[in-house]
Order: sequence, then structure tokens, then C-alpha cells
Amino acid sequence: MSKKLKEVAFSILELAAIGEGLKASDVFQNSLSLAQHAESLGYKRFWLAEHHNMKSIASSATSVLIGYIAQGTHKIRVGSGGIMLPNHSPLIVAEQFGTLGHLYPDRIDLGLGRAPGTDQKTAHAIRSDRVSAVHSFPNDIQEIQNYFSKNNKESSVRSYLSEGIDVPIYILGSSTNSAYLAAKKGLPYVFASHFAPAQLQNALQIYHQNFQPSQFLSQPYTIAGINVIAADTTEEAQYLSTSMYKMILGVLTQNMDYLQKATGMTPEIEKLRNHPSVNQMLKYAFVGNKNEVKEQTQDFVNRFQVDEVILTSYIYDQSARLRSFEIFSELMKA
Repeated sequence: MSKKLKEVAFSILELAAIGEGLKASDVFQNSLSLAQHAESLGYKRFWLAEHHNMKSIASSATSVLIGYIAQGTHKIRVGSGGIMLPNHSPLIVAEQFGTLGHLYPDRIDLGLGRAPGTDQKTAHAIRSDRVSAVHSFPNDIQEIQNYFSKNNKESSVRSYLSEGIDVPIYILGSSTNSAYLAAKKGLPYVFASHFAPAQLQNALQIYHQNFQPSQFLSQPYTIAGINVIAADTTEEAQYLSTSMYKMILGVLTQNMDYLQKATGMTPEIEKLRNHPSVNQMLKYAFVGNKNEVKEQTQDFVNRFQVDEVILTSYIYDQSARLRSFEIFSELMKA
């Protein structure tokens, strides 16, 4: 079934990647500049991911960075994609996002995931009882919902800043487990197909088939991640994409480095691009000029019938990165 792109919302998942030679403060300023640009281009939301012990990712203090971005913008929704809930106390998450909800009314989103956002050793350093916390993920979500509820006033433990504040919760996942949970709770479902595309089809089907309407959502709402590198020419897009392939190599070899400058498509990168593991991880990486990226995005939307796409983009040069998101906004509105 065909679905027009202009019927689909489009958003950004910012990983705050630290480029070689850049300071964290440079990265934060670049993220704000991108959010301001995205706001002017009609992007719906600007989310930040939680990662730890990765020298190339600057979004470890996610809620702090959300406040920084929200302060520098006016209307675009800002949130987490996501807060890795087993790393945190539900009460603290509720207090932080309740505070953000007061500061930036009707603009804050709370995306929640159960992955660690890091390696297992670091996950243990964050929270020694993390294994049991993973199993309590559904209960912890309910606890956060209780803290935001107007009906929590009789509870012995309260998040006073959260009660009655409108901060929508989104369930994030990269497998089918969270699809069942999002459907049961009647919450929007976000799939990490930008790096884990294998179970996207099954997860969306499970979510739709099992969805139960709730006070938060009357019908299913799905968001899926894609990688996009768009440029004015195919050749330029391919050139810019070399930074992404170097980054992915670091992920696969567990030897992550700073985001590297584009170097052109060398034989080594061409070989890497054709490697089965890279092809699988970047199955939904759309690289090319406006028409090429539009065709790939249209095929993706037609196949999965998502309500919204959320973009990531590993581009070293800030001006090229801004231009890529500009091109994408143009093709979505055409």
C-alpha cells in the first residue's frame, strides 16, 4: 500500500558524535545548531541517545543535554531516544523529566529503552543490580507513569514536579520483546532499525496485532530509525558516507574512535561497505542525492507503513550535515 511521504512525520535522533579534533563543547554547539535548523525545516522532534564509556559519543548525560537543546529552541519537541531505564531509578527519571516538562511545557518526550547503552562492565559500574533491573523494566515504566499521574497524590512516595505534567512516554526496542510491552500498555513504539533492522517487520506486526487502546493512545503509532546521508550529488553523498563506514567498523570491532573526516571511497572502505555484517547493520542507510534518498525512503515507508521516521546521520562536516537534513526535509514535503 502506497503512503505519501508528506503524510509521514520526520524527526532526528542525535548521537552527539565527537569528531576527530573537536571538543565536547564544539559537539554540543553543533547539536544545538542542528536542532535550530531542524526546527526551521519542520522536523517534529529532536531526540538524544544515552551512551556511556564511548569516547566518540557525547550524550551520556542525556537529560542535561535535552535541557540545553530545549532552551535554545522554541517549538520542536525535544526528548530521549532514549533513557536506558535499567540504568536509573524510576523516581529520578520522573523528577528530571517532570522538571523539564515544567521548563518547556508540551515539548518534552520520554523515550525509554532497556538496553545498557554501553558494554557490560560499564553497565555494572552504573548499576550493580542491573540484571534484576532489566527484568523489572515493565514495572519501572508503570512506576514512572504513576509519578506523572494526577492520581498519585495519596502515594507515600511522590514526584511532586511530575504529577499532572504532560511528558509522553515512548517504548524503544531493537527486538520483538518491547513490541509486546508497548502494545499492552497502549504506548507509541519506536524501533531502532537504524542499527538493528533484522526484526523490524516482526516487531511492527506484533505491535499492531496486540495493540490495546489506552488513555495515552487510541490507535497504534510507530516510529522507525533510518540512516540518511543526502547531498546535492550522488558522488558527494558517497564521499561523505566514508565517515559513517569508519564509525561502523569501530562498532563491529569494539574499537570505537572519534568520527573521522571523509576521505573518499578507498578500496578498503568499498570492501567494508560490502561486508555482510555492515550490510546487515546498515540495511536502512539511505545515501545519495535528493531523488535517490526519496526513492529509498518511499520504499521504506510503503513497506513498513510507519507513522514517523527518525533520522541519524554520521557526517563529520557540520555544514554538510545541515545540508543533508535540509535535503531530507525538502523531499518529505514534496
